[in-house]
Amino acid sequence: MPSLASHLHRARRVTVGLTLGGLLALAEMVQVVLLTPIHVIPAARAPIEAFGGKLVDLNRRRLVAYLNLDDLLFVRPTWQRTESYLARRFIVGLLGAMVLTLIVIGLGSAVIMGWQVVDGRPVGGGKEGNTWYEIGAIAVLGLVLLFGAVWTLIGVTIIERALAVRYLGPTEEELLRRRVSQLATTRAGVVEAINDERRRIERDLHDGVQQRLVALGLLLGRARRATDPGRTEDLLRQAHEESQQALRDLREVTWRVYPTALDEGGLRTALEGVAERSGVPVSLRYELAGRLDLATETAAYFVASEAVTNALKHGGPSRIEIDVAVEGEGIVVAVRDDGCGAADSAGSGLSGLASRVAAADGVFVVDSPEGGPTVVRAWLPVLVGV
Repeated sequence: MPSLASHLHRARRVTVGLTLGGLLALAEMVQVVLLTPIHVIPAARAPIEAFGGKLVDLNRRRLVAYLNLDDLLFVRPTWQRTESYLARRFIVGLLGAMVLTLIVIGLGSAVIMGWQVVDGRPVGGGKEGNTWYEIGAIAVLGLVLLFGAVWTLIGVTIIERALAVRYLGPTEEELLRRRVSQLATTRAGVVEAINDERRRIERDLHDGVQQRLVALGLLLGRARRATDPGRTEDLLRQAHEESQQALRDLREVTWRVYPTALDEGGLRTALEGVAERSGVPVSLRYELAGRLDLATETAAYFVASEAVTNALKHGGPSRIEIDVAVEGEGIVVAVRDDGCGAADSAGSGLSGLASRVAAADGVFVVDSPEGGPTVVRAWLPVLVGV
């Protein structure tokens, strides 16, 4: 729950934002009332549109800095949308400025009347003394007016946000264009992630399993040619150990291609397998109540598995933590290690994870300062409720 200090800080920011909005309303009124009518003159169009664009840009900065609006929601509006926005915004801005002015006047009057009561003088400068009934009535009336003024400011803030989203936000056409661009980028990322995965599997089979099988064949060949029974037994023992290691390597490759534990026990079981196979202690904090859709579980598993592998390979950690929790309409998978840090997010491992997460319409972030710790965090939307 937010503290009183955070509420006061937010109230101060909103007050500053509305005050600046009131000052901008004066310039916006000049734009709408005086300059817009002469916009039909060709020579005046460029400076008038530039001035309107400057007012919109100032409002955008004010809304982002003081009213907590996301800067990504804004686009450069057309002249028609700019004028529609400013024509409505300056009325709202003036309303906010008037309410703030009344609040300041009211608070100043309350301070003066309070001092008069403490000093024993009649409230308002009259000649007769004050009764407690009159003082109480004035106090209650002041509180009611203050309550109404505060809620009016809240309404002004809501209208400010709504106008910005309506006139300065992206149109349906712009949203569609962004989505098409995002899908094209995601598709390219998926293709690249698949190619990286194929290259990794080929490399694991060539450098791992294949080399084990070659060594196994050599040992068996030497055992067949050996004449000393003791030597033959020793070579067969080595061949048996090599075959067991080849099986373990092959099992590791198949786990990295697709873990069967996802089908059998779900994401928790698969992540417990990741923790068990790790060479350093791995703690798992899993806060999901039920099963996820298979696509989300697979993406979450590979984020955790590859992040752990990357940490063991490059970070030299002594401990790794895996957290899986619900956040909004999706889940968060976070892997934290106490290694040396300075992880390269553009490297093949982490960039492949970023592509995999982007393909699922998720968000992937790597925080790895020099000296650690490294935190790999992925947010993934959930198709089926958790």
